[in-house]
Amino acid sequence: MAQSALIDSSVYIGLLRAGRDPGESIHARYEETDVVTCGIVRLEVLRGVKAERMKSWMEGVFSIMQCVPTDNQLWDDATELAWELDRAGKTIPATDLMIAACALRGDALVHTYDRHFLLVPGLAVATDLL
Repeated sequence: MAQSALIDSSVYIGLLRAGRDPGESIHARYEETDVVTCGIVRLEVLRGVKAERMKSWMEGVFSIMQCVPTDNQLWDDATELAWELDRAGKTIPATDLMIAACALRGDALVHTYDRHFLLVPGLAVATDLL
């Protein structure tokens, strides 16, 4: 099995804006069992979907993925990561810090269009287009 991939909301949103099916695009690159998600990605994607039918469809896409669990330790990990990066002069949005913490917990690479994930030590990142 390949390393798991946590697909960032920037990828889902970019694919939807381009009129592409995120499921097809992602699964053309990754095996279905290798894709994970997290609550913040789900929230970011679903809040931006305008049509009820598309929202329902995307909920179905997310429902078949393993979701990295969010607990107090994950929040602590994200907080520590934020603190360390801030002290190094590297500022990353809080939502993306949570995504990075989820990926690190799940030993997954983050597939994203946002290059600031490259600032996170130890995080595997893919920034190419799907």
